[in-house]
Amino acid sequence: MDPSSLSKVEELRPCTQGYSLLLKVLSAKPVAVHRPSNQRPGSRQQGPMRISECIVGDDTGVVVFTARNEQVDVMKVGATVEVTNAKVDMYKGSMRLAVDSRRGTLKAAESPASELKVKEDNNLSLVEFEQITMMM
Repeated sequence: MDPSSLSKVEELRPCTQGYSLLLKVLSAKPVAVHRPSNQRPGSRQQGPMRISECIVGDDTGVVVFTARNEQVDVMKVGATVEVTNAKVDMYKGSMRLAVDSRRGTLKAAESPASELKVKEDNNLSLVEFEQITMMM
C-alpha cells in the first residue's frame, strides 16, 4: 500500500466512502452473533453473523470500526491492518468505519507498523452528528 495514497482518521466524514487507511487495532469487542433472518435452523449454507466493534486509529485519531464475519478474525488487539475502499456509516449519530467485503478489503498489514503511534485522545466516534433536512 503506497503511503502517499493513504487517508488519515481525522479526514473521515459522515456518510462518505473510498478511504484507504493503515490502522492499529486498540480494542475489539464482540457485540453480536446471530443467525440471518433468511436462514433456516439447521441450514448449512451460511453460518451465524459475527459482529465486533473495534477501536482503530492512526497518528491523527481513533474511530470505531464495525467488523463483520471473517473481518472479526483479522481485527486482533495490537494488529496493524490495511483497509481499502472503506466507508463511514452513521449509527445513533456517530461515525462507524466499515468495509463492505464486495467493494473493499481488510487485511493484516504486510509490514506491521509496530511504531505506529495512535492519537487516542481524538476519538471521532464520540463526536455526535445531527441530520438536518432542508425543505426548499
